[in-house]
Amino acid sequence: MLNPYLFYQDNCEAAFNFYAKALGGKIDAMMRSSEAPPDVPAAPGREKTIMHARMSLPDGSVLMASDAPPEHFNKAQGFSISLTVKDTEEGERKFNALADGGSITMPFSKTFWAKGFGMCVDKFGIPWMVNCPAEGM
Repeated sequence: MLNPYLFYQDNCEAAFNFYAKALGGKIDAMMRSSEAPPDVPAAPGREKTIMHARMSLPDGSVLMASDAPPEHFNKAQGFSISLTVKDTEEGERKFNALADGGSITMPFSKTFWAKGFGMCVDKFGIPWMVNCPAEGM
């Protein structure tokens, strides 16, 4: 099983609340840096950041993430999270929800390989591809 682990610039909690609504996910864990053991204290001012978050999606997928320390944060690049949805209407709804406040790099539409496909970058800087495969794909 392959599950993405995303790093945010101190907005992991907001991103996960957004994805829970957009994708129908359930947040299973949201551990703050202040909850670390005493021998691994949070850096001053980072007590409320997210050390680890886990979300279950209705299709059984799992999404995990945390807030990266500033010196370790890098802008997302070189990948997209690919979401496969069987129903085209549901795929377009999820695509539009993910694109809300972000940017669309390829509008959701029918392609030669899919009943519906679109690419966007959400408002947290994470690139997504939503795919509703054509029959037999």
